[in-house]
Amino acid sequence: MRAVIQAVSSASVRVNGGEPRPIGPGLVILLGVKDTDTLDIVPKLAEKCAGLRIFKDENDKLNLSAKDLGYSALVVSQFTLYADTKSRRPGFTGAAKPDVAIPLYERFMDQCRQRGFQVEHGEFGADMQVASV
Repeated sequence: MRAVIQAVSSASVRVNGGEPRPIGPGLVILLGVKDTDTLDIVPKLAEKCAGLRIFKDENDKLNLSAKDLGYSALVVSQFTLYADTKSRRPGFTGAAKPDVAIPLYERFMDQCRQRGFQVEHGEFGADMQVASV
């Protein structure tokens, strides 16, 4: 699994043109699942995301995590994180197919909730528009 993580003051995702699913301060996590990934790696990645000290403390130092602050997470599936870009036309054969990726994506969100995140999310395979500040 690969995660691109961005600290945000707010963010949202629109799924198939629907209503925005917003979060306040927290993390936007773009989550890619590889075809060889298994459930056993999910808790470690969720803990890593929750525990990253990327938010400022009272001394303006990056010493606080989203978990420390009780922040939210916006999790969006992103198969393109496993793109093979050796040629001008990327290949996506390394990305997991839905039957593998969806259970891992859902397990990741459950693990984030267990770590205290309020989780908003996109939908696997849907048209999603992500906005972040």
